[in-house]
Amino acid sequence: MRTEEVYRKTKETDVKVTVNLDGEGKVVVATGVPFLDHLINSFGTHSLIDISASVKGDLVHHSVEDLAIGLGDALNKALGTREGIARFGSAAVPMDCSLAFAAVDLVKRPYFKIDLKLRGKKVEEMPTEDIVHFFESFATALGSNVHVYVEYGSNDHHKAEAAIKALALSLRQAIALDPKRKGVPSSKGAM
Repeated sequence: MRTEEVYRKTKETDVKVTVNLDGEGKVVVATGVPFLDHLINSFGTHSLIDISASVKGDLVHHSVEDLAIGLGDALNKALGTREGIARFGSAAVPMDCSLAFAAVDLVKRPYFKIDLKLRGKKVEEMPTEDIVHFFESFATALGSNVHVYVEYGSNDHHKAEAAIKALALSLRQAIALDPKRKGVPSSKGAM
């Protein structure tokens, strides 16, 4: 079973994340940041990754950042050597007025390109710069290539939600076990 539990404790936060890559999309999340909880719920629901996440933090920024690091780290560890996975995934998600795209490569080389086109200073109570930072911190901790962009949209809530759902669907494809795959999905023979 591809599961992992990660604890991250700093002077600013106390984070616990548990993931099951072969789950049903069950999510239990308590971060103290309602819009972040909403994003994590959407992520788990559409990736079909079971997620349990709790965060106690001093500031919204620290809670967002450390949850992203914990979630990315847990997924990275749950993937292990990445033997037998599809490796790549991509998705387009419409959300009312918005259209978002995501593509991932679980290659064990961290790189991200995030363009959410958020215009306001906050979505609900969460600073928009922290939403972008969540995606960046997650990609780095996952140790993978993550590209997410919003093509258009007039509502920042919908843009952010479309982006997290596109990322979720991309990861759902990439983490899937391929019955034809023997070993790691790389012509190099290593990731």
